[in-house]
Amino acid sequence: MKIQTALFDSLLRHADPFIAETLNRALAEKEITVPEATRLFSANGIDLHLVVMVADELRKRRVGDVVTYVVNRNINFTNVCIKQCGFCAFSRDFREEEGYFLPIEEIVKRAKEASALGATEVCVQAGLPPDMDGGTYENICKSIKKEIGDIHIHGFSPEEVLYGATRSNLPIHEYLQRLKDAGVNSLPGTAAEILDQSLRDKISPGRISVKKWIEVIKTAHKIGIPSTSTMMFGHLETPEDRVKHMSVLREIQKETGGFTEFVPLNFIHTEAPMFKEKLHDGIKSGADGRDVILTHAISRIMLNNHINNIQTSWVKEGANMSQLLLTCGANDFGGTLINESISTAAGAGHGQLIRPREIRRLVREIGRIPAQRTTRYKIIKKFNSDDEEDMLDKVDANRFGSYQELIKLDRYRYKNNRRI
Repeated sequence: MKIQTALFDSLLRHADPFIAETLNRALAEKEITVPEATRLFSANGIDLHLVVMVADELRKRRVGDVVTYVVNRNINFTNVCIKQCGFCAFSRDFREEEGYFLPIEEIVKRAKEASALGATEVCVQAGLPPDMDGGTYENICKSIKKEIGDIHIHGFSPEEVLYGATRSNLPIHEYLQRLKDAGVNSLPGTAAEILDQSLRDKISPGRISVKKWIEVIKTAHKIGIPSTSTMMFGHLETPEDRVKHMSVLREIQKETGGFTEFVPLNFIHTEAPMFKEKLHDGIKSGADGRDVILTHAISRIMLNNHINNIQTSWVKEGANMSQLLLTCGANDFGGTLINESISTAAGAGHGQLIRPREIRRLVREIGRIPAQRTTRYKIIKKFNSDDEEDMLDKVDANRFGSYQELIKLDRYRYKNNRRI
């Protein structure tokens, strides 16, 4: 099957033969191999345009012209962490003055405020505080669900799940079941970075291993907890490393079917310790525009038969670049977030909140149809006019505070004996 345009056929005749053959296989919905997808990262000129055209065509076939987003709020309840990942500027050691820990009543307050403003999801993630009580994550979920039973809790990365299980002296399977019973509806597929152990040992020594990350994700999927999937790129990895990462995710999806989306996350270097302190030779300051476009397009080509949704990160790329990526294979704009702390701490300059009205404007400008969705991609509402407003469109963003303000508040200062 080919894109039925004379222009495409003409361009294809002038393309690199290997790339042309790979793209024709993709259009025939064949599975693209690691070497084939890796070669696509070399695309320039006409080849680059063809990769993007094919990714956009596959997107249209798979999910149509609707661009989705979720109204949600991030609740990063502590920045205190026992790990010292080279890419993370969010975490603080418990002895540092900027460490904070939100009490459970504040976590619930933020969830209730989000729900009142139309949010259907709260994303709960944080650092790994020392001596954490094993029941912390369960208590957070139970308290949120007690007040807002219908809110979707998108909570706890595989790193946090492993930490919680360890602190509770429970097997991963049993601990995940307890989280599910407490109210966890899905897991963020973060803490993945690049699923190559040698690279992880450089950028995040001591962080969850590839083997354990896969075990947590597969176990969650098998007991009915879906997850997102992510990849952090633009640091030390090669194009082949990226493609192998996608291939691992593809194989997991074939087995479990539990991934709701794939989210490429560009490395924010500005405040990242491993970049500022030049800890590794050859470290990059994130991916450039061409590389970002290719990463999103190739992820659509690699994953299209198995993972329907490719999400762009407006926090990492900004609104305008994210809009462009919707023409390069992506079909989801992510969430409103309200409080974005982790990328902000690393130096991302695109704000903590994007209003639904702004997402809808960006979508309409490229001739697509904006729609609010649930976390699991059920369409809540398609928007057909420019004058509709949500409650979140009208609220003063200053009421939510910022990460820089939060780390200076004495009332949330971390104490090593704090418990939830």
